[in-house]
Amino acid sequence: MIDIGKLYCGGSSTGDGLRYGTEASVDAHGNLPHKRVAMADQRKPIVVWNVTRTCNLNCVHCYTDSHNKKYGELSTDEGLTLIDDLAKFGIPSLLFSGGEPLMRRDVFRLITRAADKNIRPVLSTNGTLIDKDKARAIKDAGIVYVGISLDGMEDVNDTFRGMNGAFKKAMKGFENCIAAGQRVGLRLTLTKRNFADLHNIFDFIEKEGINRACFYHLVYSGRGGSLFADDLSYSESRQAMDTIIERTDDFFRRGLDINILTVDNHVDGVYLYLKLLQKDGQKAASIAQLLTWNGGGAYSTGVGIANIDFEGNVHPDQFWQDYSFGNILTRSFADIWMDESDPLMKGLKHKADYIKGRCRLCKFKPMCNGSMRVRAYRVFGDPWAPDPQCYLTDEEIGLTHDTIIALKEAGQYYTMPEELAK
Repeated sequence: MIDIGKLYCGGSSTGDGLRYGTEASVDAHGNLPHKRVAMADQRKPIVVWNVTRTCNLNCVHCYTDSHNKKYGELSTDEGLTLIDDLAKFGIPSLLFSGGEPLMRRDVFRLITRAADKNIRPVLSTNGTLIDKDKARAIKDAGIVYVGISLDGMEDVNDTFRGMNGAFKKAMKGFENCIAAGQRVGLRLTLTKRNFADLHNIFDFIEKEGINRACFYHLVYSGRGGSLFADDLSYSESRQAMDTIIERTDDFFRRGLDINILTVDNHVDGVYLYLKLLQKDGQKAASIAQLLTWNGGGAYSTGVGIANIDFEGNVHPDQFWQDYSFGNILTRSFADIWMDESDPLMKGLKHKADYIKGRCRLCKFKPMCNGSMRVRAYRVFGDPWAPDPQCYLTDEEIGLTHDTIIALKEAGQYYTMPEELAK
């Protein structure tokens, strides 16, 4: 997660203690900051819990391949026991996700338990089910932040979400949260379908008084695994970042309290650094220090982020649900998460020693640490291959002609997909 306002504009947010090891005060919305840690590798993970797989929508990029039908899931008692176990381990935050988490009848009891155990509960939802009563219930249960997912403006969103009227329902859910005093923001996944509409999206964010928006890069998983051709090309990724930086900087200069972040591509931080280097070397140096402390993202797989699915299986992250480290019904989460006898877990916790190819030789490796390992696995069948969505050139990351030849001779110069390289 790259906080554009923090890194490029000099602002602050509640997650600074986790992302950059810096102090963060109570924000303008009255939310306490995440607990500060001394070293990035000492972080306990934020846990994404898919409390249910059932969903009322049929999004084309759904990483859990959810449908509006019943699936097996942890019982209420099992869920409460899990939350107690996570609290004992000391996780900072629990993100209730799905499917659509609001389709689970006991979700507010589970959320309340997390809040009572001093775990920051966060809700990830499509927003279409949030009427006035639900908004008040969300607030009363102790949710500190609601992220409502959109995929662009109305026509694009409804097509992507598989339901006419989904956009209007989601925005009504947003309005109901605001009316209840609930902190809420938007989550958007960047694809070719909404890339050209970014300026309109930012206009919409300002017009509607939205004070937080997260732009996610596409990760190939679930139904999203078949959307490879919908991902942004390298050129489009750079253009998208330029727009996001430009509009965030404009918000900041005009004194607008709008927090903009990008998620699921740690190279965004390096791109931000290179942009700053052209205009303010001293500020760029401080950004590099923060990114290096972070070591590739506060939400890096295997360190800062974990996933538990609806059946209790523990995964590297929410996009890697085809690989399980174990189940919380038979082992504690702490035992599973800290067990480096699993080769993937060991590698994820020591990524710098495992990543290959251009990622291994990249001069910005300490800032990015290879970005998304699951994306590398999906494309190359190797979790330690380069992230295929690194949009920086060989020249920008410091690869010379000789190093490229050496990589090719070692069989580690991976051919990136043509759809992205255009």
